[in-house]
Amino acid sequence: MTVLAHRATASDEVTRDALAVLQPGFEGTTAPAWLLRRIGEGLTSVGLFGRNIASPEQLAALTAQLRAERDDVLVAIDEEGGDVTRLEVRGGSSFPGNLALGAVDDTGLTRDVAHELGRRLAECGVNLNWAPSADVNSNPDNPVIGVRSFGADPHLAARHTAAYVEGLQAAGVAACTKHFPGHGDTNVDSHHALPRIDVDLDTLAARELVPFRAAIRAGTKAVMSAHILVPALDPTRPATLSPQILTGLLRKELGYEGLIVTDGMEMNAIAGTYGIERGSVLAIAAGADAICVGGGLADEDTVLRLRDALVAAVREGTLPQERLADAAARVRALAAWTLGARPAARPEGS
Repeated sequence: MTVLAHRATASDEVTRDALAVLQPGFEGTTAPAWLLRRIGEGLTSVGLFGRNIASPEQLAALTAQLRAERDDVLVAIDEEGGDVTRLEVRGGSSFPGNLALGAVDDTGLTRDVAHELGRRLAECGVNLNWAPSADVNSNPDNPVIGVRSFGADPHLAARHTAAYVEGLQAAGVAACTKHFPGHGDTNVDSHHALPRIDVDLDTLAARELVPFRAAIRAGTKAVMSAHILVPALDPTRPATLSPQILTGLLRKELGYEGLIVTDGMEMNAIAGTYGIERGSVLAIAAGADAICVGGGLADEDTVLRLRDALVAAVREGTLPQERLADAAARVRALAAWTLGARPAARPEGS
């Protein structure tokens, strides 16, 4: 009887951990019953998109609805300003994007812009922003980064990435610096196919990694992985699924200890090759802590499929239970940070 009880407890714990590492989306401007139920069962994060937002008042009511189920729930959004906005999806962002900020090259201004953006997000109950883009825009044919980058100079991108992280987090909103290890030198959009960056390690260190090192020094709470193949680091698996890149490079070499979030798993670079279930298991095994899904797949079935795939992988021994537990603990640690993060006074000069 005791053994059976222990097994049931362990199974419940694995299921809660599997839910904790998911960052799903949903349809509509109010939280559906299934989402609230899963939050009660252990889901710790929710991702919001333009379809979920009608006004600041409605967004605040939505996040309050989520927090009634769990007061430390992570509410994430993709709010870069410029071309990528969710808060102002209908009329366009009133904030300059990264390329404009990089062109002005005033880190105080970048910090102030990020702080004000963070203040507005926090006011609406959003506490995790999938931004800034730390990609160095070294390839003019890049179809997906472009003006989302601060520029083509790694050191300019680095100082503005750090300023953005500092400004956003001073407002009580966790930054998620992306797309590691750098999506700038690609000519393929990972929403559609798997891009690759064929450069040597020295080039990566001197270009792609410079802004990420700066973000880590600035204390970024999260880093988002890229669905890109970098043969110099891992010839077979894209960064999101690569132990060499997520654990070897980001954790061990760069010394990063915060949350690692995947880019959207339904993007074709992953879904079209591995499928979202296998891709999610491989991502957690490689060192990712949170699975972003919901831009295209925004229903309960997706959440249950991914939960069950992670639980099955633990039971089959293809995903160590300790790795899943560690990932879930990092998610919960960031959720706890957001509870204690209080909006600070506006930075000087604002």
